[in-house]
Amino acid sequence: MEGYKRLFEHIDENGDGKISALELQLCVHLIGKDILLFEEAEAAIVAHDSDNDGLLDFGDFMRLVEDGGTEEEKERELKEAFRMYEMEGCGCITPESLMRMLRRLGEKRTADECRGMIASYDINGDGLLNFEEFVIMMRC
Repeated sequence: MEGYKRLFEHIDENGDGKISALELQLCVHLIGKDILLFEEAEAAIVAHDSDNDGLLDFGDFMRLVEDGGTEEEKERELKEAFRMYEMEGCGCITPESLMRMLRRLGEKRTADECRGMIASYDINGDGLLNFEEFVIMMRC
C-alpha cells in the first residue's frame, strides 16, 4: 500500500491530492495500464471517479490499479515492476537499486533507509528482495 501511495503522490504532480486526466495520461505506464490518448485517460477517470469531480482521489486510484486483469496479467505487471527495481542481471532488488528507482520517482532515501525497507520484507535474510518477497511487499 505504501508503494501505491508514493506512486499516487508522484503522479499527482501539483500535489492537490487528486489525479487529473492529463496527469494520469502522462504517468499511467507506471501502473501497468495502456492509456495512450487523453480521451482514454478521461474515460478511465469517469469509470473510477467516486465523487464525480472529474479527478481521482487515492481510493479511486486504487480501484483503477486493481481494476480487471487476469491473474496472468497481474503476474506480468508485477514482473515488469520488479524489473524496474532490480539490479540488472542480479535477479533481486538491492538497497542501491531501490534507492535509484525511488529517486527516479522523486523520493530521496538513504542507503540505510532502503536497507530498512528491504529488511521489512526480506524473508530469507539475505539483505535483498527476490521476486517472491517483492510480491509480498506489493500486496501489503
